Amino acid sequence: MAGGAFESSVGGAKGKKEYPGELTGFLLFTCLIAACGGGVTAMTPFLQKFFPKVYRQEIGVDSANQYCKFNSVPLTFFTSSLYLAALVASVLASEATKKFGRKVTMFVGGLVFLLGAVLNGFAQNLWMLITGRILLGIGVGCANQSVPLYLSEMAPSKYRGALNSCFQLMITVGIFLANLVNFFTNKMTDGPVQGWRVSLGLAVVPALIMTVGGFFLPDTPNSIISRNKPEEAKKQLQRIRGPVNIDEEFTDLVAASRESQKYEGQWNNLMQRRFRPHLCLAILIPFFQQFTGINVVMFYAPVLFTTLGFGSSASLLSAMVTGGVNLFATFVAIALVDKVGRRKLFLEGGCQMFIFQVLIGVLIWVKFGTTGIATISSGYGILVVVCICLFVAGFAWSWAPLAWLVPSEIFPLEIRSAAQSIVVVVNMLCTFLIAQIFLIMLCHMKFGLFFFFGGMVAIMTVFIYFFVPETKGIPIEEVSQVLKNHWYWGRFITQDIELENKRKTLNT
Repeated sequence: MAGGAFESSVGGAKGKKEYPGELTGFLLFTCLIAACGGGVTAMTPFLQKFFPKVYRQEIGVDSANQYCKFNSVPLTFFTSSLYLAALVASVLASEATKKFGRKVTMFVGGLVFLLGAVLNGFAQNLWMLITGRILLGIGVGCANQSVPLYLSEMAPSKYRGALNSCFQLMITVGIFLANLVNFFTNKMTDGPVQGWRVSLGLAVVPALIMTVGGFFLPDTPNSIISRNKPEEAKKQLQRIRGPVNIDEEFTDLVAASRESQKYEGQWNNLMQRRFRPHLCLAILIPFFQQFTGINVVMFYAPVLFTTLGFGSSASLLSAMVTGGVNLFATFVAIALVDKVGRRKLFLEGGCQMFIFQVLIGVLIWVKFGTTGIATISSGYGILVVVCICLFVAGFAWSWAPLAWLVPSEIFPLEIRSAAQSIVVVVNMLCTFLIAQIFLIMLCHMKFGLFFFFGGMVAIMTVFIYFFVPETKGIPIEEVSQVLKNHWYWGRFITQDIELENKRKTLNT
């Protein structure tokens, strides 16, 4: 991709490849629009209407144990059904993304997301609520499958990290605005429209952005070439790169596409030995991202703060604060990811998250012990919130954007759509499992839950150190060379290529 440098060693000599091109206004606009693609669970009217048992537990009628206030199978299924739907949708979306292009998948996902938002806003019973949530999940699955690929293929390599991180930026903007809306609509208990309906219904805003953007945005040159339209792809590449010579980059894209067409069936390709490193990273990176414990903090923030003894409004305010930290720290990631590289952000963020995850566990242990019955002072509560904010910041400038960026840029064209689906499936499956069992784990493991996630953060940081190479500034169709030169992953790629060459020699 434009502006990036790629160094390889051939016969002891180093060669360097660069594509000309800068960040054009057209590219910036399209990527920002493409990137646009739970707080009500703490609202009393919402709980009274759909989850009366949880409401009784919250006010202490059925249970005074702070750890078990929100332990409810229907409530957790309402939250986690979105991720299960996204998991299924992402698999189906992979074929659509490959055959019809990235923008078509974004457009269809936006339409379904829009329908789900409307259904949630007008929900009259639990099944309407969950059906709307499932439709939202289908939209999320389509977006997560297509948007990271779109951004990585459109961006010049030296800006790829920043532009791809805009996907995560839009997520954090959504979380922050959702917490902001929840805080103010929580007071809307009287009148024809209650606050929780406004909170759920406002999901139509990102849905409209995604739908309209998916309709008007251009497709990526890589995707157009793969559908055998080279002339159209060349015009598109020239448009997004500006007034520079794009012949070398276009030639490489065409060559990569021809190479990918030699292999029939992208899912079968994934099983080949040469793609073992890509498959492992497609599974392990999103797996570790979800086991940082971030969903415990962000999606259940109002519930978590209420559990810690904050009032309903105070808990939503605290959640809004963490959402603001999340948003600010994402800007840090955008500023640094193409300068300091992926690995340094991964490693620093992992160390920071480990420290503050353990501190949160200790603070809750000291105050609530194993009984879960206690009250906390405002000063102690502020200390917990500060630790949570520093944990969130570490995640937001490392694992939040990078867990989407790195997988999307390491896959060669012949497996790119299928491999991205694996990333989304693993991400959504792990998110579903955590959302489904978190409140049960909190009820039984108590403060030990934070030590569990802290241990997972330590493991994944070691994994990054040994097994994830740096991909900063490398053209997207050349990133596989980095894995080929890796001390561990290289053996799979090299041996597989050697075996294939021997078979071709014997056949001829």
